[in-house]
Amino acid sequence: MANEAQLLEAPEAPQLEPAVSGDGQSLRTRAARGTVINAAFMVLLQTIGLLKGFIIAAFLTRSEYGVWGILVITIGTLGWLKDVGISDKYVQQDEHDQEVAYQKAFTIDLISNAGLFLLVLVALPLFALAYGDWKLVIPGLVINATLLGQSLKTPSWIFYREMRYGRQRLLDAVDPLVSFAVTIGLAIAGLGYWALVLGFFAGVYAGAIAAVIASPYPIALRFDRRTGREYFGFSWPLIVASSSGILVPQVGMLVATRKLGLGAAGVLSLAGTVGVYTNKIDELVTWTLYPAICRVKDRTELLFEAFVKSNRLALMWGVPFGVGIALFASELVHFGIGDRWRPAIGLLEVFGLVAAINHIGFNWMSFFGARGNTRPMAVFGPVVLLAFLVFAVPLLLLYGLMGFGAGMAAMTLVALGVRSYYLTKLFPGFQMLVHAMRAIAPTVPAAAVTLALRAAAPARSLAWALTELAVYLLVTVVATWLLERDLLREAVGYVHGRARPRFVTGRIAADG
Repeated sequence: MANEAQLLEAPEAPQLEPAVSGDGQSLRTRAARGTVINAAFMVLLQTIGLLKGFIIAAFLTRSEYGVWGILVITIGTLGWLKDVGISDKYVQQDEHDQEVAYQKAFTIDLISNAGLFLLVLVALPLFALAYGDWKLVIPGLVINATLLGQSLKTPSWIFYREMRYGRQRLLDAVDPLVSFAVTIGLAIAGLGYWALVLGFFAGVYAGAIAAVIASPYPIALRFDRRTGREYFGFSWPLIVASSSGILVPQVGMLVATRKLGLGAAGVLSLAGTVGVYTNKIDELVTWTLYPAICRVKDRTELLFEAFVKSNRLALMWGVPFGVGIALFASELVHFGIGDRWRPAIGLLEVFGLVAAINHIGFNWMSFFGARGNTRPMAVFGPVVLLAFLVFAVPLLLLYGLMGFGAGMAAMTLVALGVRSYYLTKLFPGFQMLVHAMRAIAPTVPAAAVTLALRAAAPARSLAWALTELAVYLLVTVVATWLLERDLLREAVGYVHGRARPRFVTGRIAADG
C-alpha cells in the first residue's frame, strides 16, 4: 500500500470530475477558496482575541486574571457538554424543508442550553466552595445568562451549511469585535476582571442580535422525537469525549489553585490563551471544510486529499506560531505585559511547543464525523484524560507549574498517538511521522538562526528582540515557500479560480 512519501513522487493521472455546487463552482474550488479566504479573515479575528488576553493582563494582577480563568474553565468547559454534534448534524442532514430542519436544530440547541443553564446554577456554588472563593458566583451568573444569546447566534449555521462563508464570517465577527472594544475600555476604566465578564456578555448578545436580523428563516420552536433520537445517536460519542475533555482543564485549574493559589490560576489562564487561539483557528479550517467533506464522504481519495492539504496549510502557520511563542515568551513578558508575569514565562514556552505539536492531524474528528462514525471520539477522550491524570496532575503536585507543563506535553504526545492510530484505519498507508516532519521542517532553520543571534548578543533590548523576531519570521517564510510552494500555488490558484490539483491512481497526491 502506498504511503504518503510515495504519493509525493507518483505521476499525474487524469483529473477526477468534482461535484458542482449550485452557483456553478466546483465543490473543490468553493471549499478550498472558502478555506483560504476564511482562514485569513478569522486569523485576524482570533488574533484580536489573543491580543485582548495579553493586553488585559497588563491591567490585571495574576489573581484577578485567575478569577476570570476559573470562570472560563468552570462555565466554558461545561458548555462542551451540550455543544457537541448539534451544528455538525444540522450540516450533515439533507431534509427537504430546510427551514423546518433549521428550526428543529435551533430547538434542540435551545433545550441543551436550558439544561446547561440549570446545571451551571447548581454547579456555581459547588465550584465556589471547591475553590474557596465566593466572588466567583455573581460574575458566573452573568456569564451563565449568555446561554440564550448563544442559541440565538445559530442562524450562522444556515449560511455555513450553504457554504455562504462571507455572510457567515461577517456574523461571526460581531462577537469578538464588540467584546474586544468593551473589554479594553472597561479595563482602562479600572473594572478589573469585570471588564472581561461584561465584555464577554456584550459580545455574545451583539452577535445574537446580528444573527437574528440576518437569519433567512424565522426563529421558531419545532421538535419531534425522531429528530431528537437522530441528534442523540450522532452526538453521544462526542458527549463521552467532551465529558472526558472538560475534566482536563477543570482538574488542572482546581489542583493548581488549591496547591499554589489564585496567582497560579492566572498563570495557567494566560498560558492557556495560546492553546485557545490555535484551537480556534484549527476549528475554523475544519468548519469551513466540513460541509464539503460531508458531500464526498464516500470518496476516500477526496477525503484523504482534504485531510492532508488542510492540515498542511494549518501547520504552515501553527508550528511557527507555537515555536515562536516558546522562543519569545521572555521578551513578551519583559517588554510587554510586565515582569509581574515572570512566573508565566516557562509555562508559556511549554504551551507554545504543545500548541505546535497539537496541530498535527488536528482535524481528524471531522472526517470520521462526516462518515457518521463518531465512536473513535468516545475512545480518544478517555484515553487522553487518563494520560492527563497519570502525567500532568502528579507532576503539578510534585514540581509546580513547570511540572504541569511537562505533563501536558506528555498528554499531547499520547493524543497524537491515538490520532495516528485512527487515521491509519481511515487512510491505510498514511504515515503520521512523515507528515509531522514535513510540517516541522520550515521552522527548524528559523529557530536555529534565532538562537544563533541570541547567543551572539546576550544583552537583551527591545530593539534586538524585534530584530530577532523579524529574522525568525523572514526565515520561516522563505523556508516554507521553498518546501511548500506547490501547495501554496494551488491555494492561491483556488482563490483566483485557476488551481489544477494533482491526482494519482486510488489516491490524491499529498503535495498539491
